[in-house]
Amino acid sequence: MTMSVPERKSGSEGKEEESEDESEILEESPCGRWQKRKEQVSQGNVPGVESASLAMDTEEGVEVVWNEVLFSDKKVFKAQEEKIKEMFENLMQVEHPNIVKFHKYWLDMKESQARVIFITEYMSSGSLKQFLKKTKKNHKTMNVKAWKRWCTQILSALSYLHSCDPPIIHGNLTCDTIFIQHNGLIKIGSVFPDASVHGKARQHRDEQRNLHFFAPEYGSDEDDYAIDIFSFGICALEMAVLEIQANGDIAVSKEAIITAGQSLEDPPMREFTQSCLRHEAKLRPTAHDLLFHRVLFEVHSLKLLAAHCLINNQYLLPENCVEEKTKCFDPNAVMAEIKHEDRQGVQLKYSHVSPLELDKFLEDVKNGIYPLMNFASSRLHPVPRALSLSQEQVETVKTPTPEPQETETRKVVQMHCNLESNEEGTKTHLSLFLKMDDKLHRQLSCDILPTDTSKDLASELVHYAFINEEDSEKVAVFLEDAISRHRVKALASGSTQ
Repeated sequence: MTMSVPERKSGSEGKEEESEDESEILEESPCGRWQKRKEQVSQGNVPGVESASLAMDTEEGVEVVWNEVLFSDKKVFKAQEEKIKEMFENLMQVEHPNIVKFHKYWLDMKESQARVIFITEYMSSGSLKQFLKKTKKNHKTMNVKAWKRWCTQILSALSYLHSCDPPIIHGNLTCDTIFIQHNGLIKIGSVFPDASVHGKARQHRDEQRNLHFFAPEYGSDEDDYAIDIFSFGICALEMAVLEIQANGDIAVSKEAIITAGQSLEDPPMREFTQSCLRHEAKLRPTAHDLLFHRVLFEVHSLKLLAAHCLINNQYLLPENCVEEKTKCFDPNAVMAEIKHEDRQGVQLKYSHVSPLELDKFLEDVKNGIYPLMNFASSRLHPVPRALSLSQEQVETVKTPTPEPQETETRKVVQMHCNLESNEEGTKTHLSLFLKMDDKLHRQLSCDILPTDTSKDLASELVHYAFINEEDSEKVAVFLEDAISRHRVKALASGSTQ
């Protein structure tokens, strides 16, 4: 789909009219949540996607990308419809901080053609390729610490994809499809694992400037996760040297890649990239193995381990708990001490820790900048099955084909429960707030009677909360405890509750 460019007018009037024209809503999703705009966006060369437009998430108030895959032959589409659904259902379950999020998809059947429409996260900060070009203007070499951190994040995402059951092969990893945010967070995008769904899915290899990212066996019957490792090796090399010179040619030659690799002064770094670029696919290491390479491997600090533990159990803690706790501590108090027999020990005081720096570090860990992968064992991540229906399904259908039912796999990261008894003490009003990991939260409320048991109430509320199976028990225990404590408190104060 091509975008019509409006005539530009001079002055602020022309800019204002142009802005209004780009924000014009062209189409809505069946549920009304996603609104497609006129402005086209570039999020890397996504195989098989004919158009990508900016869209608005009306519930969250953020910009997203509206992607369309077109099928002119409806018979071909019908023959592969179930396969398409299965593929996108699997992509919907991909959940990793270093992978661009797939939010939603639906099928749209019209007389002339069929469409697959899917919504993805919008990466506004730009691609890694753009960042490297800007860096090259000011610096001769890349910072080694930044290089290691980026490699770890990319490998963390690839290791996750390759350990899914069934495994997901990215197949389109280039510096154009890796995105970097202002805080240093890396995300890989354009995951489109099954090329056979669309006839044009592998045509992106014909783009000459990115031809060197693809392994020799790419497109054959023998390609597997090793093609992603080869692509990663080229990305790691480009990150280290900032750009592999094409010497005036459209495509980067093998000689240019060898020259760039030999220019690396650090032998372990040179060996690291060369191991990814081996011609024989079976000789290339896995993403998980590369995380153990001496270039990247490090013993995680206690601070990082504690931060991951805190983030993983955040639902147990009240909001702003770090800020509140630091206020209670005496700045001169000793929180830890290292004793030495032959010399003076070291004392660590609370005043040595900045609450603002600690909050920023926790936020970075939560966002995926410091993944905890180096000692994790290789394991399969099964694609979750349907657990419950989403509350977001609505009866109003704005396009001919309704959206498929969405499975609930989001995690509860925080819980708040409020109970208030009426003046007569005959009933209690309960409000439950569930903070979800994708920031689309749940809020439920109901009246409970003195005759209702805490356990039955908790089970019933969890059923209506539309949460996944993993979190349901945690929420039920939390609710049961909150209701019981409220009743004990009410009895102690002389209430009839």
